[in-house]
Amino acid sequence: MSAHLYIEGAESKEDQVRCREAFRTVIGKLGFAAGRRMPRLTACGGRNSAFDDFKTAHAQSKRGDYIAMLVDSEDPVVDGEQTWSHLKTRDNWDKPAGAEDEQVLLMTTCMETWIVADRETLRAHYGHRLQESALPPINDLESRGRHDVQDKLVRATRNCSNAYSKGKRSFEVVGKLEPEALKEHMNSFRRMERVLIKRL
Repeated sequence: MSAHLYIEGAESKEDQVRCREAFRTVIGKLGFAAGRRMPRLTACGGRNSAFDDFKTAHAQSKRGDYIAMLVDSEDPVVDGEQTWSHLKTRDNWDKPAGAEDEQVLLMTTCMETWIVADRETLRAHYGHRLQESALPPINDLESRGRHDVQDKLVRATRNCSNAYSKGKRSFEVVGKLEPEALKEHMNSFRRMERVLIKRL
């Protein structure tokens, strides 16, 4: 059996390496050791690239393989278990033949939601110049629009020497995130852990 996870969010080759390593670190902290249980990770470009890569791999997969993609939900999700229904409504993506909802792991509503969920890591990473009051409230994070979350994260770190931006700096923070903080505030992260434990 092979397991492969396609991840949205890195355009350049350098950022694809950073993206892959950041998510490998976070997933590893969930207890998935390198080798037997850690899925192979591929950092794709935008969400359409991740979907295209997923479809190709899914079509070529063998019985027992676990092929999945980790993408932003972009919008709040009505039912986190009905992932293909969400992607059909949001992106007009058709579920490939034989695909299951557990093959889609959603960052609800975006990667930055993961980041703002872990306030302790944010404080440690950005230091005393972090304007924590500018961050979105930690309750009901997954119901907040992605632009609201992203804009507030940028605003909260604007006075920091390593102010938040997409690319290298974003993956530096992701690699430091602690799963326990994300599980406390995010249903989608708890679902990801549950699905990976079941399927790997």
